Amino acid sequence: MTNATQNHPLITRTQSKGKIFALAGISVMAVASLTACQKAPPKNDIAASASAANGNGVSLLNVSYDVSRDLYKEYNPIFTGQQKQAVTIQQSHGGSSKQALSVANGLKADVVTMNQTSDVELLVKKGLVDKNWQQAFPNNAVPYTSTMVLLVRNNNPKQIKDWDDLAKPGVSIVIANPKTSGTARYGFLGAYGYGLHHFNNDEAKTKTLVKQILSNVAVYDSGARAATTSFLQREIGDVLITTENEAQITKKEFADKQLQIVYPSYSVKINNPVAVVNAVTEQKGTTELAKAYLKGLWDTPAQEIMAKNYLRPVDAATLAKYQSQFPAIATFEPNQVFGSWDEIMSKFFKDGAIFDQLAVKK
Repeated sequence: MTNATQNHPLITRTQSKGKIFALAGISVMAVASLTACQKAPPKNDIAASASAANGNGVSLLNVSYDVSRDLYKEYNPIFTGQQKQAVTIQQSHGGSSKQALSVANGLKADVVTMNQTSDVELLVKKGLVDKNWQQAFPNNAVPYTSTMVLLVRNNNPKQIKDWDDLAKPGVSIVIANPKTSGTARYGFLGAYGYGLHHFNNDEAKTKTLVKQILSNVAVYDSGARAATTSFLQREIGDVLITTENEAQITKKEFADKQLQIVYPSYSVKINNPVAVVNAVTEQKGTTELAKAYLKGLWDTPAQEIMAKNYLRPVDAATLAKYQSQFPAIATFEPNQVFGSWDEIMSKFFKDGAIFDQLAVKK
């Protein structure tokens, strides 16, 4: 393991199977798959070939976005259990763009599992991820999707029913910071896309609506999970703008709070891309293992885990099986409405762009 990884403040390690530790909002999981006395594995065994440089087994680091913890907590033991030698999966979670920057700045991720294509493209530009990464896996390397919803308190006291209700005086909003969080960017684009749809592409009226919404933001947190913590534990705000899966899991885990989920009439579709960080895996000798790890996300067991965690699987049969927990909702693709992610980032989220222009400093 390189010094860049060893010293990174976001990563904690454990040798205990299945234990999870949280540090400063980042959870890290190490899951070992061990075999009893056995013959030497065949040469084509992925784990064996990848562990050539490590006599005690092999490890992969999955650098992921903030609210994917529950998915990989369940998926990792399934993957490691299929291997013939000891495999350890380490997890690092945080705001998607902050995570991508960490990898760009030296964090030795074997794989990245993000919630925004631009975060992977950053790593392509840095020469860390292959330029054809979207062709390496099915569905442009997107194993599941989600959307943005509104999580409100018991009985919905502010009667929030759609994006425009967030602009009402007296409504207090919690959201992550779009400068560091992919989830928050989708939240901003969801409101902006709703405005364009509602006002027949009138940009001026849309900006007025979004400016009013942003004026009601009580706190911008660094990541989506931190925003959830502010909303629940610090009891800030009347509404949390978050992903469908985060809202559903939060509602279930905090059933005593009787939270309610509001599905907007029109929201943004979230594609969650994955990629191998070739520059790291080729150096470590873990490329084939990393590919197998990500490829497994399209297998039925992983797709089922996604559905159970309220992520919309791309496998049609699995989605149909769990359709009852995924309400029908009209969504739009960001790239179809706003252009490429480079264009989106430039227009909305670079310093001085539309988000900065509309956001009201508290």
